Amino acid sequence: MDKTTQEQVDAGIMLPLMEAFYTLQGEGYYKGSAAYFIRIGGCDVGCHWCDVKESWDAEKHPPTAIDTIVREAKKYSDTIVITGGEPLMWDMTPLTTALKEAGLKIHIETSGAYAITGHWDWFCLSPKKNKLPTQEAAARADELKVIIYNKDDFRFAEEQAKRVGKDCVLYLQPEWSRREEMMPLMVDYVLANPQWKVSLQTHKYLNIP
Repeated sequence: MDKTTQEQVDAGIMLPLMEAFYTLQGEGYYKGSAAYFIRIGGCDVGCHWCDVKESWDAEKHPPTAIDTIVREAKKYSDTIVITGGEPLMWDMTPLTTALKEAGLKIHIETSGAYAITGHWDWFCLSPKKNKLPTQEAAARADELKVIIYNKDDFRFAEEQAKRVGKDCVLYLQPEWSRREEMMPLMVDYVLANPQWKVSLQTHKYLNIP
């Protein structure tokens, strides 16, 4: 990457765009709603069960001007979901400012491990044990989505729930490859702890992106 491009990436004027697509939100509070997803490359959180490991290496994804990203986004939906990778590794302020100026609603899906930049209408925090979210991210969360891979993740979920605000919606979501084993435990857990809700990756059941 040449120096000028690197400077634009560092400033958030260009971003390592992995993919962008129009589909239904598959998870959490807005599941079933149409949205345009912008997936930003780059992540060092390193979840062993991540289903988009190809997003981890930002250098594999071409720096793309945010004007181009916004122009495409405007064609599809009034709701934009920015995900990754880990989008907060980059300065999200220029992109979200441009999306806001276009009259769009902006959601983020993040581990919360980095300082918050950007303007967000909905903040989905999905914390990870190996790189914990900042207190700023926990306080900002509209939605807490904890992935359940094993029994210890219920303990972790409760720890993270203590950090978010009282109006934050709490979700437990089975890791896809372990869903048959974890779902019965999750059902019992939510019945005993009704402040939680179950989130499923409905887009995988529907066979859509």
